[in-house]
Amino acid sequence: MLFSRYKLHPALARNLEEGGFRRPTDIQFRAIPAVLDGNDLLAIAQTGTGKTMAFAVPTIQLLTEMDTPREDFSPRALVMVPTHELALQILGVFKSLTQGTGLKLAAIIGGKTVEEQMGLVSRNVDIIIATPGRMNDLGRNRLINLSELRLLILDEADKMLEMGFKEDIHHILRHIPRQRQTLFFSATISPKIKKLAYALVVKPIRIEIAPEDPVSKNIDHSLLEVAMDDKRFFLERLIKDHPEDKILVFTRTQVRAERVQAAMKRVDIDAGVLHGGLEREKRKDALATFSQGEIKVLIATDLSARGLDIDDITYVVNYDMPREAETYVHRIGRTGRGKKRGIAVSFCAPEEEQLRRNIEKLLGHFIQVLDLSDEEYEGTKDFSMAAETDWKTLLKRDAEEQAKWEAKHKKRIKKGKKK
Repeated sequence: MLFSRYKLHPALARNLEEGGFRRPTDIQFRAIPAVLDGNDLLAIAQTGTGKTMAFAVPTIQLLTEMDTPREDFSPRALVMVPTHELALQILGVFKSLTQGTGLKLAAIIGGKTVEEQMGLVSRNVDIIIATPGRMNDLGRNRLINLSELRLLILDEADKMLEMGFKEDIHHILRHIPRQRQTLFFSATISPKIKKLAYALVVKPIRIEIAPEDPVSKNIDHSLLEVAMDDKRFFLERLIKDHPEDKILVFTRTQVRAERVQAAMKRVDIDAGVLHGGLEREKRKDALATFSQGEIKVLIATDLSARGLDIDDITYVVNYDMPREAETYVHRIGRTGRGKKRGIAVSFCAPEEEQLRRNIEKLLGHFIQVLDLSDEEYEGTKDFSMAAETDWKTLLKRDAEEQAKWEAKHKKRIKKGKKK
């Protein structure tokens, strides 16, 4: 099946062709016709399956077919996502696909003033991509009219629930017509997710792209048993052994991300950092420099990197084991996307053993352990530039210098006696 087989708007068809999109992925093949036929959708699909275009393509096509008088302006499609980084990423996809269609777009996200956001939505916008918190602020204060909304899309719905956006979503629903088409996407399904989904969709077409092993077959993932304090040595070695590869490193907290970045800086590794504590512009810059390859290493927290689609990430490193087993799948899904292969390595300290068992229970199998001999382990620590500045090395160096001084001093004494 080719995209050209769908009866798409000429501009949309051209944009797909110019973007190199000829054949739909599995989820696109199953979702696009269902949405074009007017059905609600409940899709369970992990990242990297092409789900953004599974809702973007039919949304754009349906809007080009609608004849909404501009004097009765109201956005006709709303896409809600958990983070503003993901919102901007999806905005980029829509921009590339809507060229020449006449459709107008806006992102409603945190980091901008309400006045700035109102300036965007007052420009006859057709499609809004938003985070629930900011969208709820505008709706609650009657600063946006959603009375003509035709399509509601929720992407990464499981993450939105996890982040506490449930009430915001329900408040937004009060301002949206009941007669609408709803597309619900989630990477995982649980009783809470199912309850939210069926409160939104009506007689949906259900699509599940979830193999028995939730990890993509394109990803080789393994685990290294390493002491917590030694993790920085192994990260340094990995980065220096693969200087041309893009490497995405996950830590559990913002503080850890900053500390790991500082540790890499001490050994002459230029790494970016991405977490929710940074100003919006700094997060944007970190993503841009990593995406464009200006820096090869990005250290991130789970929240900041959820749903990001960055090309050509070769390695994902779980510097800290994730607290939630599902997060493991989301993290390593940043590599091995599409038809490309990727590698994921997890650094597991003894105190993280329970987290490892939880992940293996979810996967249904053990994670391959990389066996290192004591000699190889110590060799990695010795390889590190940081190892040259620890207190044991300094003491050893001081003793060596003292011995050299004493040897030289003895030679001088002997020469003096001969004279």
